Amino acid sequence: MTEAQTLINEASPPSITPKRLKSLQKLGVLCGFAAGAWLGAAEAPTKLVSIGVSPLVISFMMVLGVFLARWSVPALLQGMSQVREDVRKAPHLMLWGILAGCLWAVANTLTIFAIRNIGLSIAFPLWNSNSLLGILWGFLLFNELRNAGRLRWLGVLGGATLMFVGGVLLAAASSVQAQGHAMLGIAGALGAGVLWGTMYIPYRKAYLTGMSPLSFITFFAIGELGMITALAIVYTGGIHSLWQQLVLSQGVLFWLVLGGVMWAIGDIFQQYAAKYIGISRGIPLSNTNQLWGLLWGILVFAELRGASRTIHFEVIGGSVLMALGAGAVAASSATEKEHSRWKDAAQRETLRYNLDQDYVLARMAGEAGARQKRTLLDWLLAGVSTAVILAFALMAEIPKAEPHWGAMAALLAAMFVLLAISGLALWRATRFT
Repeated sequence: MTEAQTLINEASPPSITPKRLKSLQKLGVLCGFAAGAWLGAAEAPTKLVSIGVSPLVISFMMVLGVFLARWSVPALLQGMSQVREDVRKAPHLMLWGILAGCLWAVANTLTIFAIRNIGLSIAFPLWNSNSLLGILWGFLLFNELRNAGRLRWLGVLGGATLMFVGGVLLAAASSVQAQGHAMLGIAGALGAGVLWGTMYIPYRKAYLTGMSPLSFITFFAIGELGMITALAIVYTGGIHSLWQQLVLSQGVLFWLVLGGVMWAIGDIFQQYAAKYIGISRGIPLSNTNQLWGLLWGILVFAELRGASRTIHFEVIGGSVLMALGAGAVAASSATEKEHSRWKDAAQRETLRYNLDQDYVLARMAGEAGARQKRTLLDWLLAGVSTAVILAFALMAEIPKAEPHWGAMAALLAAMFVLLAISGLALWRATRFT
């Protein structure tokens, strides 16, 4: 036995009780479903590429909306004083959060090109190949699926196979549905999947070592906005050129910012899913956004209108197979034996970064610390974010796209029901820790 392992065994605090573990895993599953709904809807505004708005402008404005939400929502739900406390306990996670944000920004830009070339309903499941990477990184780096048992391994491997078959069907459909740029769209979607799959490594490091998701995403947002600003300036030809494109597109900027806010809400739930059921399960479950994307694409934007029965079969069948695969992975909940291996990974991180063990264990169990009062800074952040969004709303024009408003209203109603149920469950169980 190595000296490091001896230290881990000697210092290891007591495990989370089986009852609490089961409760947190149910909570993680619920958050995964809520994440799927909101992440799926957030991509709908990118349909504006069809009316000539630059993909870089779309991505930049979406990230601006994400940034506004990632700072104002934590300020309202837990207060920035909690963010400062988390940084004091685990300062190294600031850099990991910024790195994850940079990866997200590049991946989101790739999705814009994918949607433009192969459509929303087809691109969604292709970039959700990030589930496979999430499973791989969870196993290799964070002891997920270790000591999980044969049935759970069968669920994971069987689910991965279904996802692969579904992806093949969708790729075949895209080569017919797209108009001359199918391979470019496929490459963009798969590239986004690779970057998003790698982005989950910082997620898991953060939540194994105790940081609240609401604290982590504030630094995540810095990386997002910084990276997309650099990309937009370089690829649009400079700051002046970017500003001109923003001015020319001012009538639709609000809808893009709104899409970013919706994405941020979905990602908050995704972060909690990753925390409480791991990235090998939480990410596939949140990737039910592919079904929501399919609903938005077909019901609201009529993407497959006039397509042959074969195309409908490939798109719908492929999406259903991928969703079933993700469900099989997510249903393979962690046992107490596997969770003990998660704790080993957490102890490794604790020793590596010299963290407070009691703090790490308490946060793994979803236990809230001392309640923090809201300060003037918290209300200022929320107020400024709201004012910026309202300013864009005053410039907004109804998009030239012609969505089906009845279907849109039904999907939005379902999303808000999930938001209310999941948000209340998170508050009662963890106080958003």
